[in-house]
Amino acid sequence: MDQPLGGSAFGLPMFPPTIKPARLPGIAIHLLRKPHILPCLSLFACVLLLSACGIEIGGSAELGRQSAGAGAAATAAHTPTALPGELLATADADYTLLANIYERASPSVVNIESGRINNDSGDISTQRGSGFVYDKQGHIITNAHLVNNAFQIRVTLQNAVVVDAQLLGADSFSDLAVLKVAADAARLNPLWIGESAGLKVGQRSIVISNPFGLSSSMTTGIVSGLGRTLPSAELLDGESMPGFENPSIIQIDAAINPGSSGGPLLDSGGRVIGLTTAIRSNSGQFQGIGFAVPADTMRRVIPELIERGRVDYSWMGISVMREDGGFGVAGLSGALDLPVDRGVLLRGVIEGSPADSAGLRGGDRLLEVRGESVCAGGDLLVAINDYHFADLDELVTYLVQNTRPGDVIELLAIRDKLTIEVKLTLQTHPVAGNQRLLDCSATG
Repeated sequence: MDQPLGGSAFGLPMFPPTIKPARLPGIAIHLLRKPHILPCLSLFACVLLLSACGIEIGGSAELGRQSAGAGAAATAAHTPTALPGELLATADADYTLLANIYERASPSVVNIESGRINNDSGDISTQRGSGFVYDKQGHIITNAHLVNNAFQIRVTLQNAVVVDAQLLGADSFSDLAVLKVAADAARLNPLWIGESAGLKVGQRSIVISNPFGLSSSMTTGIVSGLGRTLPSAELLDGESMPGFENPSIIQIDAAINPGSSGGPLLDSGGRVIGLTTAIRSNSGQFQGIGFAVPADTMRRVIPELIERGRVDYSWMGISVMREDGGFGVAGLSGALDLPVDRGVLLRGVIEGSPADSAGLRGGDRLLEVRGESVCAGGDLLVAINDYHFADLDELVTYLVQNTRPGDVIELLAIRDKLTIEVKLTLQTHPVAGNQRLLDCSATG
């Protein structure tokens, strides 16, 4: 059966031929059974009905066309299109930089495997880590803790070339070591060691290493802290003299995992600004805090390891209370009535040391500060060779990076609120020893 024109499209009911609809005022509609008459009558009835309601058929058709056109326009307006190339290039600029650094630096990163024999059981264990090519002569830089006491060391260069390596020298204090490999110079792509003194928290940090044996992996983050210290020697060598800590350590949040140790820490220019060395973790896996030896320490240590196989550090022979927890000069200045809030307060000096020979004095009385016993009354060091330092880390950093045993340094100190100048001849830092400390316990 034919449908009346308009039907439900205009909101009107559709009637079967046997049903008589309600009558509209002034309009009589009859549904006839003959098929050849029904279409005409239906059309006529709808025209009358729409006219009675004030609706023009032509206008309705036009409205339909307009609605269809508007819908098509809306669909076209919301069709997603690719962003302009200039905008994409801007958005991907950081990733383009990282890709470029990876392409330039990753061929320099090597995988290191060292074999050790357990003295008690005789079992052989293998330790894996990372390193990087230092020069075309085959020198490789890595961590001391990876290669100390190893009977065999293998290095995997780019293109999976494996070569045996010789340990030229390892330094437990800085956790740096230099290996030597015999390889074609064409396979050796040295990295440039930059400077770390000008680093700032928030700068980009990039690590390329071999975590879990996955070669040439890149992780990124920022420099999240500066001026940290690590007791590297005490951790690596139980016979080393306690109290000497690796200074100016860089803290980063770029992921470091087992196998990453010894990987280069790079800046946005692809320069080496540090060497990954350790993480702080309760689980043994990375938890957001990693550490790297600074480039300035590397520039001081590496040439000596290549030339002599060891590093001699300058030693003053002073003892200082740990400065964390607010027990540095800044945190003690109020409680101890110190004239300045920068410098290093001596708790004691080691008997027979350069500090003792130069006449420096340790504390002579014990005071309680915030529940802790503090040895007070010692000399307050504020400058070395006209370089004014804020704390112990800055003093030790200066000694490590700018002095050698035998150098004569000039110290500016405050004693009993009076300024004094002291000349001191540095000696080589003892590897081990049990010297007597002249502090409050000795004087009291």
